[in-house]
Amino acid sequence: MSMPDGALTRAHVSEAREHLATSTFLLVDVELPEGAAPPAGPSLADLLGLEAADLAWLGQEGESARAEFLGDSAAFVVPVVEGGQVFHIHAVVTERYLVTVHRAAARLIRSLTARFPAERPPDAVAMLFLLLDEALETYRGAAVQALLDVEDLEDEMFRRRQPEQVYRLARLRRTAALLHHTLLPYLSVTDETVTRRMMSGSFPQERERLVREYQRTARLVLTDIESLQEASRRAFGSYSSLVSADQNGVINRLAIVSTIFLPLTFLTGFFGMNFAYLTDEIEGGAVFWLLAVGLQVAFLAVALYTLHRTGLWRRLRDEEGGLDDE
Repeated sequence: MSMPDGALTRAHVSEAREHLATSTFLLVDVELPEGAAPPAGPSLADLLGLEAADLAWLGQEGESARAEFLGDSAAFVVPVVEGGQVFHIHAVVTERYLVTVHRAAARLIRSLTARFPAERPPDAVAMLFLLLDEALETYRGAAVQALLDVEDLEDEMFRRRQPEQVYRLARLRRTAALLHHTLLPYLSVTDETVTRRMMSGSFPQERERLVREYQRTARLVLTDIESLQEASRRAFGSYSSLVSADQNGVINRLAIVSTIFLPLTFLTGFFGMNFAYLTDEIEGGAVFWLLAVGLQVAFLAVALYTLHRTGLWRRLRDEEGGLDDE
């Protein structure tokens, strides 16, 4: 894309090399086939005729976060989130041009070029900061969406708990860890490199303003990701608390059942023993009804009266009704 008129041209790498050598304001975007092995022969930097000698990594897969100054140029490896995955865009910027190389993240490039007519970046460095801002926006969007999912899931848990909610929470927690794990090293190396460059004394004031705005946005995005991590931990804690409350309710109900039936079980077992006194002396219908039925009815009445006086049954019923209303 030629600037500032914004003419977009799809060209062969040889034509792109010619434009890089002659144009004064240019954005060159190179999209490599995803998953393909790097071709043998000259590197992508050599094919494009880039002047920097330390760009053999340009276009290679598996490159970690990078931000470094190479004389009159600067090179970056920028993480981008698309479709729940993290990709990397390689960028080389000089005073005259910005070169971006990627195997995915095409949506970000389209969003970047769509901003040019409104933003009208004055030079290639301003275009670079637009690219860095767009990359941060992908992280912000992913973090905000995941945070909303956590809040919706937490609301569902309070209404009704289901086993699959734990797996959904685990996926959201892994998403938060992925965002934090990939963004934090990039921000660290970028801040260190840019801050060192700003302290050199020859850094233009306009570019210093761009750096300050970028660093402020980066801190806000990192705060959003940390909020997502905290929300996911809180949701796990809420789920554990709700499960514990359910288990306590079950234990209390078992205690009530034991209170009612344990004396009855004792009486049944006692009078079922083959003692001589029980088999020889206790006989007759009146004795049977008094001991076998009367004692059990009496014990049952005492147990129910105790539960009523302590209010345990009423508390369990109120708790269960409150959960049903939610």
